[in-house]
Formats: sequence, C-alpha cells, structure tokens
Amino acid sequence: MSFVAKGIMRAALAGIAGIVLATSAQAQDISGAGATFPYPVYARWALAYQQETGTKINYQAIGSGGGIRQIKERTVTFGASDSPLKPDDLAKAGLVQFPLIMGGVVPVVNIVGIKPGQLHLDGPTMARIYLGEIENWDDPAIKALNPDLPLPKLAIAPIYRSDGSGTNFLFTNYLSKVSQSFLDQVGSNTSVQWPAGLGARGNEGVAAMTTRTRGAIGYVESAYAKQNKMPHVILKNADGQWVEPETEAFQAAAASADWGNAPGYYIILTNQAGARSWPITGASFILMHREPRDPAAAASALKFFDWAYKNGAPMAEQLDYVPMPPNVVELVEQTWSKDFAKVDGEALWSGSSQ
Repeated sequence: MSFVAKGIMRAALAGIAGIVLATSAQAQDISGAGATFPYPVYARWALAYQQETGTKINYQAIGSGGGIRQIKERTVTFGASDSPLKPDDLAKAGLVQFPLIMGGVVPVVNIVGIKPGQLHLDGPTMARIYLGEIENWDDPAIKALNPDLPLPKLAIAPIYRSDGSGTNFLFTNYLSKVSQSFLDQVGSNTSVQWPAGLGARGNEGVAAMTTRTRGAIGYVESAYAKQNKMPHVILKNADGQWVEPETEAFQAAAASADWGNAPGYYIILTNQAGARSWPITGASFILMHREPRDPAAAASALKFFDWAYKNGAPMAEQLDYVPMPPNVVELVEQTWSKDFAKVDGEALWSGSSQ
C-alpha cells in the first residue's frame, strides 16, 4: 500500500485531518496546506489522481489561517482557505484566488436520548448559546423551538475551533448576520475570542471533543458529521424554513451566487435566501502566487485542479460536498489564463488537460 493510501486510511480510522497525503519530494509533486473543511474530499481526490497520473499531492490540513500564512511565505505551491481574501488583500500579496468546492458547516450535539435531526435551533438561539447566555438544554428558548422533545436539565458545553479556520469564519459570519449581540461581542473572523465554551483544534478535534463531552454542541464540516454519525441539528434558514444539512440544501444556498461579478471570487454564502437553503454554506478557495517561484509545480497544481473540476464531482457528492457548476469552472480557467504571469514567454495555463 502506498504512503498516500496509508495516510488516508489512518485519517479515516482515527479522524486525524492533519495527515500529510504524500512525502516523496519529486519534481512533479504538489504541496499545499490550509483548510480542514475540504480535507475529506481533497484526500479522496489525491488518491485517485495519484493512481491515474502518478503525481502526488502533499496537503496538510492545518486550518485556513495556516494555509494563508504558508502560501504568503511561499513554503507551499498552493494554500487553501474557507475564508476568502478580499481583492485588495489578494493584490497586496500577489495572489490569485478561485473556488474549488462548496459544502456546509453543521452544528452537532451530544445529548443523551437526542437522535440526529431531532433538535431544532434557529440562529439567534444558537448565538445566545455561544455567548454563554443560554446555559442549559431545558432553557425556555430551546424548549419553545422543540415543544415535543424531552430536553434534559443538562448544562450546555459549547465547543469551538481554537485554531484560525475557515470553518470558524463561516460559523461566526452566520451568527454575526443573525445576532447583533454576537456581531458586537464576538464578530466574524477565522479566529475570535469566545466568551464561553471549550476549544479544540480542527474539524476532527471539535468532532472528537463533542463526542466525548456530555451536553456538548459543536460545529463541523458536513462530511465529519456524517462519517462520525454525529447527531446533527436542524436549522431555521433565512426564509423561516427548517432544513436538513444535505447536498440539496447546500446547492440551494449556492444557487444564487453571482461568481462572474465577484472580484477575486469573493463570495460568502451564509444565510442565503431560499426555502431550501442551508444557512451555513460556504466555498473553499485555493490561493496561488501570480508569479510562482516554481512554475512547473504551479502548472502541475493547475492540472490537478482541472482534473478535480472535470472528474471529481461524483467523489465530492458522495461526501456531501457541492461541485462547482460548469459555468463557474469555465470562469475560473479563464482566470488562470489571464491572471498568472507568463514565465519565459510561456503561459502557466494554456487550456484543459482533459
């Protein structure tokens, strides 16, 4: 079994998102680091791509903040972040940004007797939980949303991401949109000062701590909730409808995104309108230098991303991710042709390899 396959198997067995997907330092290998949000699908793609082409993907899931830092320091070929950089920040750092995949962040709980999809919460109530204002599961505000659910008199243990992450960004961005108090006291960022709760690193850390903490509520990328069979929460969306965290709901939230008119593809998909929209949906972005130090590695990375766009949709959907629509892929590849600097008169990207 290859080192890549062993790494992915260890991640599946132990839930460790920080696995390096390859270590062999060959010229064609691709190095990346960043978001844990897309790690399950990146791992699946990496193995399939290596089997098909022999090219290895060395991706370290260290959080969006780490990915942004490493690409700025030029220690990797690409960075990955669920918190998109604003156009001015991209220009200042000499970076090109594009979306690769979309998915959802899912609140999960550990309450004895509560099964997946039984607990209903709205955004303002969840914000009050994370502000430390609602401390017990039998609080009247929660009971009002769940009149037929036998909620225990049990202390709530909010679990949050302690590392800088795009999952943090999406979750806090959503809560800041639905709660003025949360916006004023905590705000929206990849790393914030939480007024209550327990911290854990990575999606896998939050999933593990939520699973072993009685009365816990946490938030993880949908694949982690699904793979770990965690009791998820039903959320009320911007249209006042109760929705399940499923692919169709993520797709509904992404449907209205106007990528073509978004400079640097800067779009945040939280609290989108639509009766079927999941309210904590987001895209995961790739960051690369406009003028890479290693043009061959950068060109190799673009070939991998092109392959993922063209061939990765079935694998993504199996893990409850939402592939980018074909019209967006076309826009992105036009960006590659236009925005990357030519090296010795040669374009870094000259068209699809498929």
